[in-house]
Amino acid sequence: MELLDMDSMASSIGVSVAVLRFLLCFVATIPVSFLWRFVPSRLGKHIYSAASGAFLSYLSFGFSSNLHFLVPMTIGYASMAIYRPFSGFITFFLGFAYLIGCHVFYMSGDAWKEGGIDATGALMVLTLKVISCSINYNDGMLKEEGLREAQKKNRLIQMPSLIEYFGYCLCCGSHFAGPVFEMKDYLEWTEEKGIWAVSGKQKRPSPFGAMIRAIFQAAICMGLYLYLVPKFPLTRFTEPVYQEWGFWKRFGYQYMAGLTARWKYYFIWSISEASIIISGLGFSGWTDETQTKAKWDRAKNVDILGVELAKSAVQIPLYWNIQVSTWLRHYVYERIVKPGKKAGFFQLLATQTVSAVWHGLYPGYIIFFVQSALMIDGSKAIYRWQQAIPPKMAMLRNVMVLINFLYTVLVLNYSAVGFMVLSLHETIVAYKSVYFIGTVIPIIVLLLSSVVPVKPVRPKTVKKE
Repeated sequence: MELLDMDSMASSIGVSVAVLRFLLCFVATIPVSFLWRFVPSRLGKHIYSAASGAFLSYLSFGFSSNLHFLVPMTIGYASMAIYRPFSGFITFFLGFAYLIGCHVFYMSGDAWKEGGIDATGALMVLTLKVISCSINYNDGMLKEEGLREAQKKNRLIQMPSLIEYFGYCLCCGSHFAGPVFEMKDYLEWTEEKGIWAVSGKQKRPSPFGAMIRAIFQAAICMGLYLYLVPKFPLTRFTEPVYQEWGFWKRFGYQYMAGLTARWKYYFIWSISEASIIISGLGFSGWTDETQTKAKWDRAKNVDILGVELAKSAVQIPLYWNIQVSTWLRHYVYERIVKPGKKAGFFQLLATQTVSAVWHGLYPGYIIFFVQSALMIDGSKAIYRWQQAIPPKMAMLRNVMVLINFLYTVLVLNYSAVGFMVLSLHETIVAYKSVYFIGTVIPIIVLLLSSVVPVKPVRPKTVKKE
């Protein structure tokens, strides 16, 4: 009877039973995270975090999912215990190797594209967690003087206990789809230290208003996704009718297909945000000293208007999959820049390549992230031209702002096709249908920027008498 109910529920919203089971468990992270607040003792909270995450994973993906999770968790903890000076390096490469193996074995991208589900998405989040924990324990050996601010903030002097580590890795609020957070934050949250301390004048913020807002946002996003997805199927890119359309209609379809796909991610991240907020972990401080309004930025993984109205491609990582973008900046981008040197295109490309491999070894992912490196570098060049225009020529500056916005919309939605269709053939067919415009334009911009270098206009300083 239960199976029949699941079948009818799944068909009514147009998903498979496996996806419906995942969605029910995913939404259940909200009440489960709320109950965390009432668990007595630190040890009890760690056990609850680990057990609830493992149980929901079992219900969603089956028993094998937890066996998969044990592999990177064991790699990370063993490397910290056995060889601390290289624990981060070992965990990074072995953790990514296992994740890639699972991507190849399960071909999860195809499953997701067809509306299926497996544990690989949760494994992706877990891999970033165990890597950051190992690197931060590694950083705990180093002197503070030569460390960046993020390293100083997140470094671990002492090795976490096994139960603390399991609680951090499987904490159900973020286990399925993120956001990624730091071990140090998890420990302070559990122990009610740092910004979570409630002694003296400090008070515990109410999460209910922010949680309701996140749930309301999730409902709108899911409604828009269910409305749009039948109108803009990805299969259209290889259908004869698509090739019969004119350039602008084909390009418009690419934009709408990308927009449709984004609402699915907006929904997922909004549910995660609600779950992290209700647990209290999402709290990131107060807006002022009177403690009248709480901030919940730690739970935020997407800024919808920020993505859709980004003035520059450089802003996209600040608004889209925010916590993973932060992880990539702290654990890849900044760490491959030599001390005293500025990051360049190589560091950007290396970071985007790591992001592509993290998503899976599909040609569409690789092409998308290489494209995004070109897109961001091209947007930087347009911004430099904008800054070189004298302030008195405000109209021309505003035109350059508009050009950067249109450039970002064009290249982002063109590039996103590869992320959605995944296969090399479908990606090339879609790109070719619009004459590779989203590849050609960034290359032209970058070539022009090397031919026409500019320096920003600096305001003249008035000498004091």
